[in-house]
Amino acid sequence: MKTRKIIHLDLDAFFCAVEEQLDPLLIGLPFAVGGRPDERGVVSSCSYAARAHGVHSAMPMAQALRQCPQLKIVSSHFLAYRQASRQVMAQLHKLTPLVEQLSIDEAFLDVSDLTEDAAALGRNLQMEIWETLGLPCSLGIASNKLVAKIANDVGKGMAQGGVPPRALTLVPAGSEAEFMAPLPVKMLWGVGPKTAERLAPLGVQTIGDLAEMRAEELGQVFGKIGWNLAKRARGIDTRPIVTEHEAKSVSQEVTYVKDTHDETVLRKTLREHSEHISRQLKKQELTARTVKIKLRWPDFSTLTRQTTLTQPTTDAAEIHRAAEQLFNDLWSRGKDIRLLGVGVSNLEAQPRQLGLWDPDVKKNLHLRETLNNLQERFGVESIQRGIPTSDTNQRKNPTKPKHSDI
Repeated sequence: MKTRKIIHLDLDAFFCAVEEQLDPLLIGLPFAVGGRPDERGVVSSCSYAARAHGVHSAMPMAQALRQCPQLKIVSSHFLAYRQASRQVMAQLHKLTPLVEQLSIDEAFLDVSDLTEDAAALGRNLQMEIWETLGLPCSLGIASNKLVAKIANDVGKGMAQGGVPPRALTLVPAGSEAEFMAPLPVKMLWGVGPKTAERLAPLGVQTIGDLAEMRAEELGQVFGKIGWNLAKRARGIDTRPIVTEHEAKSVSQEVTYVKDTHDETVLRKTLREHSEHISRQLKKQELTARTVKIKLRWPDFSTLTRQTTLTQPTTDAAEIHRAAEQLFNDLWSRGKDIRLLGVGVSNLEAQPRQLGLWDPDVKKNLHLRETLNNLQERFGVESIQRGIPTSDTNQRKNPTKPKHSDI
């Protein structure tokens, strides 16, 4: 059986790298991309100079400022990030069509069919992304996805001097278990804090400790997950590269600057979330059968509730009705809310309409697409469909519409 060559690529402090291109004066400074500290902002990304002061992603911005008083806060520029990400992914696809994009700044590549040495391919790719796009990245190279990802985590973790690591870590085929053995067990995919706590009384601190346990014993303790952990601890992973991912849900949520019980604000949020989700479903040509809401109270306790519709839908009004009913069941007037979200799941491909050759149908599809694009760009209330009226009503009420008609 041919040994696979898998590369895991992770862009180093990606948002910050793009921000440094937009403003070169940021280079070398401790700065963080994220929200304002007085608005419950969190750190989305931070420069390596900031990391040297103990700042890290997902840290509340107020805490980051206490950790590093000279920290500069930069607002996000998501359009620039998306554009840079597309350019990086295009570089990867030049090398191989077997690219699995995990996020805006992370991907797997399968280069098994290429004759060149995997390490040489990785070095050339890393240099090309740096020289053509000015973006630093780190690579992990191994015979499977699991070990390639862990290898990259190890390489990036060795960053020093407040600069991007631009690491390249190779794990030769056959040495997977040996490479992982001394690493903390929490670095193994599938071992979260709770699993690590359950493993500790069994004397498991490292991945090597886990690998020494019998698969049967792990299976008895953890069920199916235990059998999978036994394989992973030995560096066994047969998962293929997945070039396309099926969407499982669409959601939208907001954390308010200040806890609020303003009913007008809350119900407006529900409506806007529903409209956003509707546009996303139509853009992706999906329908949803399940609607859910998420509420977070000021004490950070969180509730989620969902309901299943009789028919799949993309309609904003229908999504909103279901979300509002769930909201009414959970919320009491006067009770503050910290976060409010709406989501849909149980997605299906949108059925194709017959008669697309009909000019009226084609015109309606084009108008709907145009409406969605304008609302995304300028806001939900900037432009909406006009409500049809009869000729008689128009003659009786010849008033100018409040919104532009489409």
